Amino acid sequence: MESLTIGKVARGAGVNVETVRYYERRGLIERPSTRRGAYRVYPSETVGRIRSIKRAQRLGFSLDEIKELLAMRSDARARCGDVRLQAERKMAEIEEKIKALRAVRKSLGRLADACRRELPVTECPILKNLSESF
Repeated sequence: MESLTIGKVARGAGVNVETVRYYERRGLIERPSTRRGAYRVYPSETVGRIRSIKRAQRLGFSLDEIKELLAMRSDARARCGDVRLQAERKMAEIEEKIKALRAVRKSLGRLADACRRELPVTECPILKNLSESF
C-alpha cells in the first residue's frame, strides 16, 4: 500500500489541500496516524474515497448524508435497501426543488412579459415587484 502526502492526495483526487483537511475535520476521511518526517501520510485509498465523496456531492448529497452513506458501507448490518432509501429521499428532495424552481421561473416569466422596453425604469414591473418584496 502506497502512502501519499496531502498534496499528492489532493492532486490525485482533483481537489485542493484545504478540501482534504476539511474532509478530515468532518470525519469523512481518516486522519492519518503515519508520518513521514513532518508530513502526515495517507493511504492511497484516500484518493478513491475523496473521489467518491465528490461524485456523491454532484448527485446532490450533503456531506452529512455522504458520511451516513460511507458509514453504511462499512456496517455489516446495512443493506442495499438502506442506501436505496437515502437515494429515494434525495430524489424526493430534488423533485421539490425542481417544483419550486419552476414556480420561480413562471413568476419571473410573467414579470418579464409585462416589461415593455419603452417604459422608463421607474415603471419597470420587475423592479416594482422587487421593491414590494423588500
